[in-house]
Amino acid sequence: MIFQVKTPDDTIIVAKKIASLLKNNDVVLLEGNLGVGKTFFAREVIKTLCPKVQEVQSPTFNLVQIYENDLPQKLKIWHFDLYRLEDSQEIWEIGLEEAMADGISLIEWAEKIKDFLPKEYLKIKIDWVFQNTNARKIEIIPVGEKWIHRLAKINFDI
Repeated sequence: MIFQVKTPDDTIIVAKKIASLLKNNDVVLLEGNLGVGKTFFAREVIKTLCPKVQEVQSPTFNLVQIYENDLPQKLKIWHFDLYRLEDSQEIWEIGLEEAMADGISLIEWAEKIKDFLPKEYLKIKIDWVFQNTNARKIEIIPVGEKWIHRLAKINFDI
């Protein structure tokens, strides 16, 4: 499923719809060039799932940030930014195994750990439509049956 968003508000709508699908043990990969909006997308997912969180910080320097909500459906969201990851084995030191067992994993630059990904995940590829504009192409790629079924329930009209 590929579509174009024209504004950051359109991107927020897509992020909120994706957030509505997420459950514990889900893995979402965010792919795209540096500065295309992966962290922006992740922030909007986190703010949707954790409405009382005041600030969502980029995990670029410490590689992971963890957020918890206080809603009836308790969720722990692990936001990984693996841009600075030097060795894929380091991923175990920052909690990937725990994240996949006990929460939702939002992973930027996941191509660095492709050998450690689960069989089922949701991949979101973001790209510019035109450089230096707010327009983006967002491609949502379900990997595994559960994602195909979940995505079929969402209307992505923007």
